[in-house]
Amino acid sequence: MRKDGRVTDAADSLPDADYVLLGSRVALGLDGGFAVAVPARLRLLESSGAREPLLLSVDGQSPDAHAAQRQTFVEGGHVPDASRVRNLFDDLLDRGEWLERVGEPGGRTPGLTYRMITDAASRPIVSLPVFENDPEWHLRDAAVVVHAEAGDRVLPGFRGLYIAWLKAIADERRRAGGDPARLFVVVCESRQIGEALVGWDDPRVRLVHTVHNSHLPAPYDDPGAPVAGLWQRWLRTLDAYDAVLWPTAAQRDEVAARFGDPGTFNVVPNTIELGTEPPGVESRDPHRVVMLNRLAPQKRVDLAIRAWARVAMAVPDARLDVYGDGPLRDELQELIDEHGVAASVTLHGATAGRDAIFDRAALFVTSTAFEGQGLSIAEALARGLPVVSFDARYGPREAIAGAGIVVPPGDVDSFADAIIHLLRDDARRAELASRARAAAAAFTPDAVRPALVAALRAAVENPSRRA
Repeated sequence: MRKDGRVTDAADSLPDADYVLLGSRVALGLDGGFAVAVPARLRLLESSGAREPLLLSVDGQSPDAHAAQRQTFVEGGHVPDASRVRNLFDDLLDRGEWLERVGEPGGRTPGLTYRMITDAASRPIVSLPVFENDPEWHLRDAAVVVHAEAGDRVLPGFRGLYIAWLKAIADERRRAGGDPARLFVVVCESRQIGEALVGWDDPRVRLVHTVHNSHLPAPYDDPGAPVAGLWQRWLRTLDAYDAVLWPTAAQRDEVAARFGDPGTFNVVPNTIELGTEPPGVESRDPHRVVMLNRLAPQKRVDLAIRAWARVAMAVPDARLDVYGDGPLRDELQELIDEHGVAASVTLHGATAGRDAIFDRAALFVTSTAFEGQGLSIAEALARGLPVVSFDARYGPREAIAGAGIVVPPGDVDSFADAIIHLLRDDARRAELASRARAAAAAFTPDAVRPALVAALRAAVENPSRRA
């Protein structure tokens, strides 16, 4: 029996190894649903038998900022305790003895500007090369200089620094377990991280990569459109990962059809907690509609506002409450005023009371242009809300699963018509609401755990694809 009280057999448990999740930055309030999904995966790993998995990041914010983020994770119940969350730069400032052993004697790469990291006593720790407007900075081999007591040593670029840090953590865990051959499984949560690690050929290491968003370029609905930039580079590395975890079957299938499946593709959605039974439709405001997402270009909240002009004419007492914040807030408020719907559309900003908001509403809508999965849809369904969404790649159609209406991408009139239909038809709305919890149940930890365990078991039990 595990600490969470669940009893498992071998097929339901992860193989014995050390597991870490690694992202560029994972910060609640800054990284949207990503910052919720990643620690949820940490909890899922632990409930599947992983021994004290870690959540790692490599962003260069201050130690105080990282400490505050860790505390937020703990207070929100996202991680068991602060020791499970570590950051590369915090560990550099601790000047662990691993820093004295890495790299080879050497100095800075000529012609580059460097940024020096110092400790609290102003002693130099590392000097990092600075790349201006270079999208491949993380792949450059310009020297990272470690200022060791015995003399400066160099690592090949940021990827050399990342690998050195991960090796130190792996060795730390191996020493604690008394097993120098113990496998170390790194679940890469960011594409730049995955690209940087594909040259790590230690046979005791397994690299697993997750996907969090659509790989398609604008307008995001053509699976054959040319893929460029970071996504193009990352797709070229697919063969190097011991497992790739896709949030939806649709994206997995379209990538496999176009780029090939090396036999490592798995569908492993991000998880939600189903929570307590939500209130029935009779206790809700029958004309209150809610959105919850970042006010960012991807979410196309402007399309919902344009659609609402028609909704407000057809259902005069309907209200649209938009929760979330972001760079487009002022622009969206101007659009609300321009369309004359300020009396019925409100931008409320960020909220910590998601479930209470959902429990008062009759309908959840999302006008997103693209998704990886659309975690907020599953969260709304869990609270018994039917959903109206554009049929965006990827996520809404698979998540809604008969508990709402999907309309063609970008079709504002169809979007408005679907909302009007459900606000006018109480029986139809109640019918869809009755299916919502069952649809959301597909994203609970118990539902997703078998797919995660199977994917990681295959990765661990097969030889490394890079060794």
